[in-house]
Amino acid sequence: MAATFHFELVTPERLVLAGEAIQVVVPGAEGDFAVLVGHAPFISTLRPGILEVTLPQGSQRLLVKKGVAEADPARLTVLAQTAVPVEELHGARLAGELQLAEAQATEAKDDLARMNAEALLDVLKRLQL
Repeated sequence: MAATFHFELVTPERLVLAGEAIQVVVPGAEGDFAVLVGHAPFISTLRPGILEVTLPQGSQRLLVKKGVAEADPARLTVLAQTAVPVEELHGARLAGELQLAEAQATEAKDDLARMNAEALLDVLKRLQL
């Protein structure tokens, strides 16, 4: 059995996921990064993207928006503004998320806000396929 570490995904509303993970791929602001047991300590901000969690019992993919990830050799904690399982993003919900992201891109007041909105749009458009 693969080595595991403690993982928690938290939003302002609730604890979304907690337990032992084999690997988590995080959409960091500087690019995607994978966390395995024994990872060096660090903190990263998130960009909108897909968080991929590999658990002993299977995998889960979640759309996350703004937030922060903190890793150390024995744990990873992700605090995200929102976290939605990819399988829930279809039909009207996906269309609504796309509209919201397009509005955010149009109304962005600075380069960072525009970049985040465009990253979210890109992820959502790929989920449509």
